[in-house]
Amino acid sequence: MHNSSIFIQIRRLTRRYTEGEQQRSIFTDLDLDIERGVFIALLGPSGCGKSTLLNLLGGIDLPDAGQIYIDGCSLTDMNERERTQFRRRHIGFVFQFFNLIPTLTVEENLLLPLELNGLTTFEQRDRALELLDNVGLGDRRGSFPERLSGGEQQRLAIARALVHDPLLLLADEPTGNLDAATGERILELLLNLHRQAGTTIVLVTHSQETAARADRVLMLEKGCIREIKR
Repeated sequence: MHNSSIFIQIRRLTRRYTEGEQQRSIFTDLDLDIERGVFIALLGPSGCGKSTLLNLLGGIDLPDAGQIYIDGCSLTDMNERERTQFRRRHIGFVFQFFNLIPTLTVEENLLLPLELNGLTTFEQRDRALELLDNVGLGDRRGSFPERLSGGEQQRLAIARALVHDPLLLLADEPTGNLDAATGERILELLLNLHRQAGTTIVLVTHSQETAARADRVLMLEKGCIREIKR
C-alpha cells in the first residue's frame, strides 16, 4: 500500500434498472472508501452489479443518486464531455474481451490513448514502446490483433490501459477468457505494473486465487458491499 489517503469515495450510491414494468435495484445507498495505490478484488455472484459498479467508477454510466469522488473530483457532477476527458486522462480499462481495434496494429492500438490525450511526443512514444517490451510484445509492433493469441491480446490490452499513466485501473474479469496458466501470467504482469506505478486497481473476479493476491477483498451481494477479512 503506497499511501493511506482516501482516493475513491462512494457516497449513498443508488442504481436501478427498469425491466418491463418492474424496477430492479442493483444497489441502494452504497458507501465505500478506497485508499490510493491499493489493489481491490471485487467478488460477487453473477448479476449482482460488479460490472455496473466499474462502469460507474469509470464515468461510463451514471447513478440514479449518490456521489462518486475520484482524487477529490466529483465524477457525478461532471457533464458527459467532462467525464469523457477525465476518463481518457485518468482511468484505464481492461475488459474480459480485450476490446482491441482489429484494423489497427499492435503499436497503433497501444498509442491510441496517447493520441486521444494529445500526448504524442517522442519521449511519450518511446515510453509506450518500452511498456510494450515489458509485456513481452516488443517484436509484435506491426502485427494485427487477430495474429495474437488470447494471452498476447490481453497483454496488449493491459499495456494500452496503462500507457497514459492512469490514476485508476478498472479490470473486468481480465483473465476470464484465458486458460489457467496464461491467466496467472496476466495477473502477475498486472501486479508487477501495479507495484511499479502505484496505480489503484479495482478488479472484478470470480477467482478466489486472484482475490488472495489483492490488498483488500470486497464482496458485492444483494445490493450491499462488505469487506472479507483475511
